[in-house]
This record gives sequence, structure tokens and C-alpha cells, in this order.
Amino acid sequence: MLRKLIFSMLFTASLPSVLSAEPVPIVCTILPGAEAASVTLTNPLKYTASCQANCKFSTAVYDDNPQIICAKSVPAGIQIEMCILRAAGNKLVKLVEATADCRKP
Repeated sequence: MLRKLIFSMLFTASLPSVLSAEPVPIVCTILPGAEAASVTLTNPLKYTASCQANCKFSTAVYDDNPQIICAKSVPAGIQIEMCILRAAGNKLVKLVEATADCRKP
């Protein structure tokens, strides 16, 4: 019983470091015509990492907030276009939220 408790405490104490992600710069750009958006990020780590980007936009329609989430392997120190979101009918008005992170694969 005590061994399980100690293991559980050690596992829980090490969990944040295992699950921590490196925040990265992200650029979510509404493209000309406002019918698509580009998501670009830079991997700040010194090794190839698994990166995820998330951009949320607003439109002129109430409660219509298209969101794009994409993930891929990104080489160290490289800025790449992660993906492009095509609007589904309503033009994109502004960026609401943007987040990204990179982790060891």
C-alpha cells in the first residue's frame, strides 16, 4: 500500500514536466478577400518537434466563429505555414484567439 502511494506521488509530481509544452509564436492571417486564413508558426526548439496551432476567427454572423486546428512535425528553428482555413460561406472578420505549442515527439 505504501509503495503504491509513493509511486503515485512521484508520478504525479513528475507529470507537469512530462506534459509541459513549449509555447511558440503563431501568426493567424486573414487572406485577401477574407474567405481564407493562413496559420504560420516557428519552432523555437533546437530539435524537430510536434507542433500544434489553433486559430479562432469571427464573422459578421452572430456566434459563427470558425476555428482551425492543425498539427505537424516542424524542423528546429523553422517558420512554416501549418495550414489554411477556407471560410464556409461567411467572410472572416477578425482574429479572436490564437495559441500554439511544440513538444518533443
